[in-house]
Amino acid sequence: MNSQASLLIGGDCGPTHGPAQGFPIEGYTELVKPALDAVDLRFVNCMRTYSTRGVKMDHAPQVGQPIEMADIYTNGRFDAVTMANNHSYDSGPDALVDTRELLISRGIQVTGAGRNLAEARRAAVFECNGVKVAYLGYTSVGPAGSEAGPEKPGIAPIRVRTAYETRGPHQPVRVRTEPDAKDLANLVEDVGKLRREVDFIVLAFHAGVIRLPRVISDYQVAVAHAAIDAGADMVVGHAPHLPKAIEMYKGRAIFYSIGVFAMTKSFPAPSWKEPAWMHGAVRNHADLDPAYPLMPYGKDCTISLLAKAVAGKNGEARYSFLPVMFDKEYRPEVLRHGDPRFNQVLDYMQWASEDMPHRFTVEGDEVVVSE
Repeated sequence: MNSQASLLIGGDCGPTHGPAQGFPIEGYTELVKPALDAVDLRFVNCMRTYSTRGVKMDHAPQVGQPIEMADIYTNGRFDAVTMANNHSYDSGPDALVDTRELLISRGIQVTGAGRNLAEARRAAVFECNGVKVAYLGYTSVGPAGSEAGPEKPGIAPIRVRTAYETRGPHQPVRVRTEPDAKDLANLVEDVGKLRREVDFIVLAFHAGVIRLPRVISDYQVAVAHAAIDAGADMVVGHAPHLPKAIEMYKGRAIFYSIGVFAMTKSFPAPSWKEPAWMHGAVRNHADLDPAYPLMPYGKDCTISLLAKAVAGKNGEARYSFLPVMFDKEYRPEVLRHGDPRFNQVLDYMQWASEDMPHRFTVEGDEVVVSE
């Protein structure tokens, strides 16, 4: 490739523990800073709101954070965030708008949420080394009422339709999910328009079954494939808080979930006490890790990825990921080849991606993804 732009993409971001709890904000990006500094563009998913006007929701009081906690995005030198997720609206429309405006005032573009649907659907666009790159955010896990409207603040949604097929008394119920046709048409329209304007399109898709490894829902595949069919060059998912499969589709990379970039909260989700989680096979994978009480997302949440692309003009691209683990101070650490933990993450990703077309090749401290 001649002209090219390199980009690094992180997953869920929004620690709730700051200096008052003994966690300096700059610490969260300390160990990943060299990797972030080494690329041209940096993107991440903003999972909190930062406003003096936010309301506290009983189910998610951790979402509304003091404005100083937003320093993590400037410390990480992030060029854009997606706010298309299940928490951007939890503190109310004013906090969503304030967070968006705060980040923009700091030179960080925002996609996936806005004062209205048109603004929420607007991609963050950059030109770097002669290559135009777009970052577009959508989510399928936003709660009802969080979606943006023509005159209503909110997020860019792809809602999901669910059907249940019974198969007799001795077989589990088959759950089928499909994206809402109108919402998917919006995404396809956005990607098609961007295809005429930029060289490389990244879809940030906040979706999927939380905490459980491996499981990929039908609608996730449908949305990812539709995005690439429409012209997207890369799909990067997050929401489950742990890494899931990587698929190569028509020469383009789909990361169904890259896990956490930097997240803490003080309590596990209330659903953890529901029978489905307290009993049965899911406990084999979804138990909490007592060594990480401030990351109550299941034991596999301490494994993460930074998705990477080197994008050129004319559709050329190289895809890879950097293996990441968290230390006991909840700092993400990029692992180097030769560190036993590097191979642990690589083995995990081979296991998670077993049913998806992919090939992993170690080159330096990266894992290159190809067909």
